[in-house]
Amino acid sequence: MRQTMDVRYRVSRVHEMESPAMVLFLPLIRENLARMIGIAGGVERLRPHCKTHKMPQMVALELELGITKHKCATLAEAEMLALCGVKDILLAYNLVGPNIARAVAFRERFPEVVFTVTADHPRPLEQLGQAMVAAGTQIDVMLDIDTGMHRTGCPLGDASLRMYQAISNTPGVRAAGLHVYDGQNHQSDYAERKAAVDTIWQDVCALRTQLLALKCSVPRIVAGGTGSFPCFAALDDSTWELSPGTCVLSDFGYQKLFPDLKFIPAALLLTRVVSLPGRGRITCDLGYKAVASDPPAASRVEFPELPDATVVLQNEEHLVLETAEATSLIPGDELWAIPRHVCPTSALHKDVWVIDSGEVVGRWPVAARDRCLSI
Repeated sequence: MRQTMDVRYRVSRVHEMESPAMVLFLPLIRENLARMIGIAGGVERLRPHCKTHKMPQMVALELELGITKHKCATLAEAEMLALCGVKDILLAYNLVGPNIARAVAFRERFPEVVFTVTADHPRPLEQLGQAMVAAGTQIDVMLDIDTGMHRTGCPLGDASLRMYQAISNTPGVRAAGLHVYDGQNHQSDYAERKAAVDTIWQDVCALRTQLLALKCSVPRIVAGGTGSFPCFAALDDSTWELSPGTCVLSDFGYQKLFPDLKFIPAALLLTRVVSLPGRGRITCDLGYKAVASDPPAASRVEFPELPDATVVLQNEEHLVLETAEATSLIPGDELWAIPRHVCPTSALHKDVWVIDSGEVVGRWPVAARDRCLSI
């Protein structure tokens, strides 16, 4: 039997909305933001990542709540944040090639912004410093630490000591602390995840102690992602800033992976049945141009109204499901889907519908979905 949607996802004029579409539910976003602040213990400890939403209106909601420090992954996201009035921006990405000149342009356009980037290798660090000196300006640089994900960063130990000293001694840059991302910590059990975070904390604190003994300034440590965010929040160290991202919109991937996180999916996908190919199948207009395709095909979306639905095929514009409810549906029927991975899903949509109390209250552009705005 087709299940009834949670009343919090009610939309009164859904028949007027085109599909596929990404739809945000404002009360649930506000609830997620309040929960995020509560876990952190206050707005001053937060530096949320905007990569999940990439929307100026979401930044405005966070600024209204007193969240003044923000994190991003691209220069377009950094520019969006600056245009929203954010004065403290961490671009958690190592700059190479033309992005170094773009960082100079950013500093020149937004001189009032405390703009920080990351580095893990001496050569691009040297090039960054030279570019800043030539422009008569300066940029803050954090050392990117590899905590075990082995994606970017310096391993803890002598390599990190040497690299941080290089940052401290490079003209044109100012040592700004340590960036500590632990995307490898996917333990569903909170105690196991907390134990892994505690080990990272102890190791990073030991590195900081060594750096301070060498007269290096370590003003802050930015740590964690959505999954490890509550674990880092439990640490009693005021210099650690917390950088969750996905929790503002949430998705069913994080819900299943981290059952202790009580954030609510606030971004759903509206889709419609477009064909009934028989054999208990329905075809929807929810191809992989509308939902992130990095999870396995069978688990990219979840249909609350069709709990028995299984994905049998997905193409660019189509999603084929098998469900016992196929005979009760006709082409044109609306369905709601929750994405497994909301961050890359939002980047697939030019704009999103926004719902409050069941009514459409606007459409927000996903402004930073592109790699470049004006810089």
